[in-house]
Amino acid sequence: MQHQYSIALVGNPNSGKSSLFNALTGLNQKVGNFAGVTVEKKTGIAKISDSLTAHIIDLPGTYSLYPKSADEQVTYEVLLNQESNDRPDLIIVIADASNLKRNLLFCSQIIDLKIPVIIALSMMDIAKQKGLTIDIDAMSRLLNIQVIAINPRKNKGITQLKKEIIEICNKPPQPNEDFVPLSSLPQYWLNEIRSLTGSCSNYAALHIACNYTDLKFLNTAQRIRVAALIGEIGFVKSKIQGDEIMERYGKIDSIMKQCVEQSTPEQKMIISDRIDKTLLHPVWGNIILLVVLYFLFQSIFWLAHYPMDWIQAGFAYLSSYLNTLLPDNLLKDLLINGLLASVSGIAVFVPQIMILFGLITILEDSGYMARISFLTDRIMRSAGLNGRSVMPLISGMACAVPAIMATRTIQNRKERLITIMVTPLMSCSARLPVYTVLIALVIPNKSLFGIIGLQGLVLMGLYLLGFAMALTVSRVMSWLIKTKERTFFLMELPVYRAPRWKNVGITMIEKGKIFILDVGKIIVIISLILWALASFGPPGQMKTIEEKYANLITLNPTQKVNLEHEKATEKLKYSFAGIMGRSIEPVMRPLGYDWKISIALVTSFAAREVFVGTMATLYSVGDVEASKEPLFAKMKEAKREDGTPVYTLATGLSLLIFYVFAMQCMSTLAVVKRETRSWKYPAIQFVYMFSIAYLFAFLVYRIFC
Repeated sequence: MQHQYSIALVGNPNSGKSSLFNALTGLNQKVGNFAGVTVEKKTGIAKISDSLTAHIIDLPGTYSLYPKSADEQVTYEVLLNQESNDRPDLIIVIADASNLKRNLLFCSQIIDLKIPVIIALSMMDIAKQKGLTIDIDAMSRLLNIQVIAINPRKNKGITQLKKEIIEICNKPPQPNEDFVPLSSLPQYWLNEIRSLTGSCSNYAALHIACNYTDLKFLNTAQRIRVAALIGEIGFVKSKIQGDEIMERYGKIDSIMKQCVEQSTPEQKMIISDRIDKTLLHPVWGNIILLVVLYFLFQSIFWLAHYPMDWIQAGFAYLSSYLNTLLPDNLLKDLLINGLLASVSGIAVFVPQIMILFGLITILEDSGYMARISFLTDRIMRSAGLNGRSVMPLISGMACAVPAIMATRTIQNRKERLITIMVTPLMSCSARLPVYTVLIALVIPNKSLFGIIGLQGLVLMGLYLLGFAMALTVSRVMSWLIKTKERTFFLMELPVYRAPRWKNVGITMIEKGKIFILDVGKIIVIISLILWALASFGPPGQMKTIEEKYANLITLNPTQKVNLEHEKATEKLKYSFAGIMGRSIEPVMRPLGYDWKISIALVTSFAAREVFVGTMATLYSVGDVEASKEPLFAKMKEAKREDGTPVYTLATGLSLLIFYVFAMQCMSTLAVVKRETRSWKYPAIQFVYMFSIAYLFAFLVYRIFC
């Protein structure tokens, strides 16, 4: 098989790496995990020229080649491991021109690995605003590698970058001189480590000597030999690293003096600094944050209203058409009330999922999401967490699984464990379909003071309630778990920029596809199983019901439609699904739930979104007329045996509270087990979250009933 040219994108966090990745790959992207670890990797295919297609890998951001977290360790191993499947033929280092000195440290380390390198200078406009003028040709000459100015947001510099990639690809690699020659270490010693491990540079050999115990690609024999070599020369890791970093900064200072000019002694105050005076203000900043969050959640209702209506109308028309076209039989019932009902229950919420992720992407691209981390840092500390926990918790608003994986950036073990344990309390996108359908059922579509939508306000309140409970549980756990470790939260705030609308569109499409294809498969499978359980029951009981209503219809032919509806309801009640639901109902009755809701709580343990598919199936099975109506209408008309509505304000609020707090996600429990390497923590997590959910749902039901 012909080797595909491989390019790695590396750089400091917030340097523009993801922007370049999107500009090169477009829609030809996929997300997975690095082999053996749960750190996420993004890969894609880029067409460099008519004859060259490259495999692009976006490595986790890092400030230097000395790793301090799990994601930085991944970048480290990929670049050092000569046999890695992800090892690149070319490295593009994205360097922030407005913070050039710090970025050049990482660039110089990459240069010394002896892999072909291109430096892509981003943020040139910000550097200009700061009064910095960079002589790119001089920098390229001094570093002895190609330096190219880029602006991926506006597609500037991409053509020149591709030309340089083609040139490097077509010529034999010519390693540069060492940026730092490591003259303090014996060359024979470095050569032996290189020969032992297959390393291609002295600098890679140094890093293997520094971190041989943590590098997964080394075998036991290699580790033993490296340890012996270290003992031979009295190798002191901290001294070698310190000397090397100081020598690098000395050379970087010399380069900066020759190729960077600053127009004023002090950096100019740019627009971002002025905006931050307001947005990061201890009072106004938090008020503005609440307003932003309100508009985020209210927009989910405003913007998704019309596409949701169109989807519902489309499925209602299709259901009605198939109902008149197909003969009455079991296959028709399976198609309309099983498959079509579950698919419609999924599809109708796709606009809301896409809009949520689109708005979150706008906040990230604009630079405001990082400010949210900064604003909430003080609150996080009051709950016994470090500011590094903020981003995983915010990510939990999208999905708890990658958010829990993101805790690998937290160095403090106690804080990482607590963050893992409370992240599922953050309301994820899986809860959104449940929230929106229940809010639409029990919360009137009214405005407070003529401008504040009540439904959007309730939705925001649910998200804040989950966050507040996460902080409360964190505080309790921080008292229970003792440690002497201390950590500090350092964060670089990116400048404010216009969102990349292409990136927003790509994210919305990708998240919509994931919801339909990945989550949708689970919902459809469970819905079809549920249809079977709801369509069949003990043969004797089903036969008795058939005979009962056959006689009634014979005696009252004018009441056939009503009697058919009653028959469908009774058959569902005594089906296998009905038996299961009624056996669970006594436990859930104190919360205001009937047997159908009880079934949905069980099935939605696979994934919270299944609640909607379960309701769509249960309110459609065997009832021809019900299959023509959208799910919202079916649930609104649902009645208990005594004729009272199922979805009262008390029941609706109780269900909302239950889904805010309950651990209704097998995938999350699985990833918690994998991250903590024990079933103890998922078990504790499930029990404490279910207990909180049951208690507060019970209290809310009793207050409002």
